[in-house]
Amino acid sequence: MDEDARFGINTYSYILREDALGCALRWAEKGFCAFEIMMHPGHLWPAETGAETRRVIRRALEQNRLRLVTLNMPNVDLNVAATTAEMRAYSHGIIEGIVQLAGDLGAEGVVVGPGKANPLMPGPRERLTSYFLAALERLAPVAARSGTELWVENMPFSFLPDAPSIMSVLDRYGDPTIGMVYDLANGYFIHEDPAAGLAAVRKRLKLVHISDTPLESYRHSAIGTGTLPSAGVPDLLRDSGYNDVLMLEIVADEPDAAILDSCERLKALNWAGRAMRPTP
Repeated sequence: MDEDARFGINTYSYILREDALGCALRWAEKGFCAFEIMMHPGHLWPAETGAETRRVIRRALEQNRLRLVTLNMPNVDLNVAATTAEMRAYSHGIIEGIVQLAGDLGAEGVVVGPGKANPLMPGPRERLTSYFLAALERLAPVAARSGTELWVENMPFSFLPDAPSIMSVLDRYGDPTIGMVYDLANGYFIHEDPAAGLAAVRKRLKLVHISDTPLESYRHSAIGTGTLPSAGVPDLLRDSGYNDVLMLEIVADEPDAAILDSCERLKALNWAGRAMRPTP
């Protein structure tokens, strides 16, 4: 397998720079074939993407043998756990459009967050949990009809920031098709032991995100520019049973260089015996 095939490219750094398909095709020329596309107007956005455009994008991905692993919702703008019903309804509607777009494009999953609490006056946890469960109740059937899945990610700014808390709520909901995305930098930032986090989500684990961050400020920087103990990542993934692409969610001013340098740093680690799922 090509060395770069073990890594996926998240398009976060490009949402204000170029359209999603052009971005993916440009990275494909560099040898990458798995992608997570961030949702943003001008990059890729449901309301801007009609039926014919969706067919064109899917056909281009398939013709170039590119794997669209996930679409990732704009978690900063939306909040499925908002204490106002209007904001929850608005968020549900936007995410529903993203889920339908994911199905049309052939994406395997849609990354969603549990929602955020007011940092000064947070709502009761059980109330916020009920809002998150209501979002799953609305969105999971849409995902099933669309031929994709919901994958929940651990996020430091969520009211459920750690892996065990999210898994407890998902187990309470019960739908086995809802997956987990474990973000190593997000877990590290809240001082969650990465081995424990991966172990907690193992039965639902669909995708692993990697970037770097210091502990004093939240970042998704190039590998080696923060304090994430990346040297242990290959062993962590082997021990967790994860054998899919490692998604590089790098946010940088010069993203091409940051992503390529991160790949080189990660490839220099001990990946011997590492089996990766091939791209169709």
